[in-house]
Amino acid sequence: MLSIIARRALVAIPTLVIVSLLVFALQKILPGDPVLTLAGEERDPAVLAFLREQYRLDDPIYVQYFAWVGQVLRGDFGVSLRTDVPVATLILQKLPVTLQLAAMAMVFAVLIGIPAGILAAVRKGTWMDYAANVFALSGLSIPNFWLGILLIFLVSVQLQWLPASGYVPPTEDLWQSLRTMLMPAFVLGTGLAGSLMRHTRSAMLGVLRADYVRTARAKGLLPKVVVLKHALRNALVPIVTLLTLLFGELIAGAVLTEQIFTIPGFGKLMVDAVFTRDYAVVQGVVLCTAIGFIAMNLLADVLYVLINPRLRHAS
Repeated sequence: MLSIIARRALVAIPTLVIVSLLVFALQKILPGDPVLTLAGEERDPAVLAFLREQYRLDDPIYVQYFAWVGQVLRGDFGVSLRTDVPVATLILQKLPVTLQLAAMAMVFAVLIGIPAGILAAVRKGTWMDYAANVFALSGLSIPNFWLGILLIFLVSVQLQWLPASGYVPPTEDLWQSLRTMLMPAFVLGTGLAGSLMRHTRSAMLGVLRADYVRTARAKGLLPKVVVLKHALRNALVPIVTLLTLLFGELIAGAVLTEQIFTIPGFGKLMVDAVFTRDYAVVQGVVLCTAIGFIAMNLLADVLYVLINPRLRHAS
């Protein structure tokens, strides 16, 4: 187990270096100058020169890059050019909001996608299989923004069951926090549920044709024991892979959903930083997102070993 973690950690180092180089270089290509925004309407040359010196924007690009990397290695992601607040503080404020949204969306995806995929595989060729495939195709095809606006109109405006927008931290009011996040989590989770259903169905169909499943059935075991204990456990490896990757995509891809439901999360922080050319915030957010993807892939490798005894013995 430790050797697997060590190997994956070694692979993660060059990945993070490449990500940092790309995000730093691509930002310099973007048009616009953040100093002009900070200087105000008058744009006094003395103020512009002072700001460029303060944020080291006059230094060569490679000097700026290595200075930023040195700060990051010390745990300092820099200071926001727009708000003058440390980037680490902004990330710690916004990341829990997106993590809550992603976790609730993943719950919807798992509760809908995996049972639908199992049912579609077990009842292959029946109306249940066709219904599950129609649901999966609908979840993958319907845009999140359209579904979100439709739910706001029906659930919030017409029925007045849930709030249309906003966010309440769970530390202040847990019930109200769940109510405000229920619709955006459902919107974000439906598309994932469709993808998860298709992968679960495919994995289960492959396992259900295996010899050990036929042997288990020949022994007279109950159908649910054969499906859940023997087939599902061996089909979990590709499902776990998809779950970890989808959770990483949820953290990075919740931008549109957060904009529709006015949720002050990680995605909104990223969008605002891009529009205002807040380099330090963009670099910090992208780097943290890359670290999150790497951590989820590492978690998938660990779960493989825990789920599959053959991998555990091999490691």
